[in-house]
Amino acid sequence: SDPRTDPWPLVHSPLPVTLLFASYLFVVALGPSYMRQRKALKLQGLLIAYNLAMMTLSSYMFYEFLVTSILADYSYLCQPVDYSRSELGMRMARVCWWFFFSKVIELLDTVFFILRKKQEQVTFLHVYHHGTMLFNWWSGVKYVPGGQAFFIGMLNSFVHIFMYGYYALASLGPQMHRYLWWKRYLTIMQLCQFVAIAAHSSYNLFTECPFPDGFNTAVFLYILSLIALFLHFYYRTYTRGKQ
Repeated sequence: SDPRTDPWPLVHSPLPVTLLFASYLFVVALGPSYMRQRKALKLQGLLIAYNLAMMTLSSYMFYEFLVTSILADYSYLCQPVDYSRSELGMRMARVCWWFFFSKVIELLDTVFFILRKKQEQVTFLHVYHHGTMLFNWWSGVKYVPGGQAFFIGMLNSFVHIFMYGYYALASLGPQMHRYLWWKRYLTIMQLCQFVAIAAHSSYNLFTECPFPDGFNTAVFLYILSLIALFLHFYYRTYTRGKQ
């Protein structure tokens, strides 16, 4: 493990994130039963504040990933992890930790869906994506906080600026629906992100690069699963739905 990040919150042991994930699955499994005899909560003010906060956090992380990678002259083809305690190395490690922690916060997305009785939103794709990103980025921060991993965090933060912006508009009420015509393009943006990450990770599997092949292989296989699930979602929502 990286001695710089190992003492940071939630990083040293897999136990905290495992307990978080177990609690998350407990809420997913039993939350709908708990809400069945209760009225759906509106949570409008809370949702507006939450989505704007997540949009702000995503903007900050995108800025940090981008600026730090430029200042440190990062390569988009092969970038080993800077394990030194240099200013830029620590800056990249810190934003990687914040990105991991954002995945902890994002578990609230599901909680809000359940409290609002929007159970149709809690799909396998939704739960799979939230749960796996938690563990993926825990291992990333513990072992490779930087290097090739910066590209994933930077792209995902950029997409999440628009995603939480969309959610913030949607949480303002039905009168905003006319301004949400771009949901389809948000899904296309997410798919383009996954294709870019797949290309970025797979390139290093065929070249000599001092970044662990195990991580690149895991990212590549994981991204393929997301591409398949998001393509299925796109077809079900925008193609079959119109037919």
